[in-house]
Amino acid sequence: MQIGNILFAASVAATASALPSTQSETFNVVSIHSGSDVQYDGFNAAKSSILAGLKSQGASCARPKDQDATFYIKDGALYLYAASATPQEIYVDRSGMGQGKIGYTTGAQPAPKNSERKGWAIKNDHLQFAGNDLIACPNSIDGAWSIWASAGVANPGGNKDCVGIAARIEKTSKPNSCLYTE
Repeated sequence: MQIGNILFAASVAATASALPSTQSETFNVVSIHSGSDVQYDGFNAAKSSILAGLKSQGASCARPKDQDATFYIKDGALYLYAASATPQEIYVDRSGMGQGKIGYTTGAQPAPKNSERKGWAIKNDHLQFAGNDLIACPNSIDGAWSIWASAGVANPGGNKDCVGIAARIEKTSKPNSCLYTE
């Protein structure tokens, strides 16, 4: 009987180790564009948008003083990290209307028309969408920069003075679980 239990436990352990992980490593993101005001600004999430340099996200977080968003990639899709079962998933709208808009949805909320969820990857420690670096545009929200995906438009969404950025990831072993504002 004990041998049966040992074999059963070994079988369960082998099966569990063969299953794919449910999420990759968690990370924060810092914008890199030497000589610009967005240099070294951390990425934030607020009002269903991704920003850089926002002073207060207004999110409900385990560590409220930490104002950088925490992300992870699963199967090519980018998510905001939360310990809860309610996912907040990033989307990109590269259509003529969206011009590279990056936003996020909560729970079962569908992504907007023409948007894409998959295409995120980390290359040389930089977060990219569809193999391209991201764009930062000065924003009126608290002096922050709005973050856009490349869609062939230098100043997307009617913005001015946008700059291309390298979105450098910084892995974290202690992710800050948050529910970000919609």
